[in-house]
Amino acid sequence: MGVRVVAWATTCSGDSCAGDAHPAGVAASDAGGVGDNGGVNAEQPDQDPPAPAERDTPSAPRPRRLLPLLFGIAALLLVVDVVTKVVAVAELEGEPPVELFGGAVYLVLFRNPGAAFSLATGLTWLLALLAIVIVGVIVWLARKLRSTGWALGLGLVLGGACGNLVDRIFRQPGPLRGHVVDFVSLFAPDGSVWPVFNVADSAIVCGGALIVLLTLLGRDYDGTIHKSKRKQRSESGAEGGEQ
Repeated sequence: MGVRVVAWATTCSGDSCAGDAHPAGVAASDAGGVGDNGGVNAEQPDQDPPAPAERDTPSAPRPRRLLPLLFGIAALLLVVDVVTKVVAVAELEGEPPVELFGGAVYLVLFRNPGAAFSLATGLTWLLALLAIVIVGVIVWLARKLRSTGWALGLGLVLGGACGNLVDRIFRQPGPLRGHVVDFVSLFAPDGSVWPVFNVADSAIVCGGALIVLLTLLGRDYDGTIHKSKRKQRSESGAEGGEQ
């Protein structure tokens, strides 16, 4: 605390004393000094604003960490699909169905020009172009991935799409018109209970189901989590009660 000091110089002559006041110096007072009226000017110290409440947000994986997962799964499925089809053609061509697990599964060779359930049998070229578009979209989304679940699901779909696309490009009767090799039938040897399928088909179905599940749970491919309106209202009510 600073104190204002005033020095006076006086000149005396005889019994009388005449004084002229001359300020000799002034010491600067700070903001919390003593005022002229004897009061203390106290100033409250600066206070830091309250820190905002932290939210527990899970750190999303970086895209570079998810790319090996996505393309690794796709590559593994592609290899397994191609190998199993080659073995199926070599071992099941012209042979009767092989019964497994008491008739729950049959191994039988089918060449499918269309999609599942014998759909679009005359549009093989369109299915091939659709597979190419799907592969392109997944590759484009890969750089934006922040979700491990989405990387797994897209990897399954990508591997399955590439597996069937290889058949449509390289198998008879020609490019973009090739027939897909199917060899697994459930509960019946002719595919009457469930369509005959292959490894690529299974991967596409599992990957698609996983993606749909993540979407229903409000989890996007970029790591964003969307909360339902009911949950948002409950959380806002809880925050209001705490205040």
